[in-house]
Amino acid sequence: MRTLITGAKGRLGSRLAERLNHSHEVTGIDIDSVDFTDFQAIRQTVRTLKPELVLHCGAMTAVDECALNPDEALRVNGYGTKNVALACLEVDAAMLYVSTNEVFDGRNTGEISEYDPVHPINSYGYSKMVGEQVVRDHLRKFYIVRTSWLFAQGGNNFIHAILKRAREGQPLRVVVNEVAVPTYNYDLAEAIIKLISTQQYGIYHLVNAGRASRWAFARKVLDLAGFESLEIEKISAAEYARPSTPPEYSVLKNSAAAALGITLRPWQDAVQAYLQHEGLLIS
Repeated sequence: MRTLITGAKGRLGSRLAERLNHSHEVTGIDIDSVDFTDFQAIRQTVRTLKPELVLHCGAMTAVDECALNPDEALRVNGYGTKNVALACLEVDAAMLYVSTNEVFDGRNTGEISEYDPVHPINSYGYSKMVGEQVVRDHLRKFYIVRTSWLFAQGGNNFIHAILKRAREGQPLRVVVNEVAVPTYNYDLAEAIIKLISTQQYGIYHLVNAGRASRWAFARKVLDLAGFESLEIEKISAAEYARPSTPPEYSVLKNSAAAALGITLRPWQDAVQAYLQHEGLLIS
């Protein structure tokens, strides 16, 4: 299958390219080669390559940066996604759009199903909601994949930040009332590969199993990395000042993919696998 991946230098895009390279005819693009916010540029690329599938991983994902630059977030995540969708429409390509738990407002303290109403409360979530909507408006053959709290090999993320502070002996204060599902990019990539093989289009929640607060996530990381005795102060989201306001509760429920036999392991096991891969697992 001819497959185009946007954001191919990112953590998820690069992993998908690596895993699909043997079974798909993969072309990866990134901002330095083709800017998907330029309609004519992405249109010409898609016309030339004539992909059967486009995996749209490219995005502005720095949540606080989106809060500080909401127009730019909308331009990239919303209108840029529209450009990709319109280009797909011209060549009848299927499209997979990677979205987020932050399209929800955080008021549902249970599990959020795929077709529950979205209501973002920050600029990042709003821009990704717009991206979802333009995909649904323009395409018939699409997958919208929502995920949450992605941690990836080889990059700065929550796990790296927590361990860095632990090694430096800095005090740790972590939010206890922000709850979602930590998700390993390797597991997400495998789930996406299984999903696209089904050609069962629709909206999907692909996250590792379970739920965690930011505090519980940090506690698990420290325990596995040999910092069991290190204390973490529990704080509320209101005590942690940042430009963006994340949803407090956004636990995504994998119903649609599970019905196709696609499930992800518990997040605790995924964190352990990640740390082992990084050479950071102690216990």
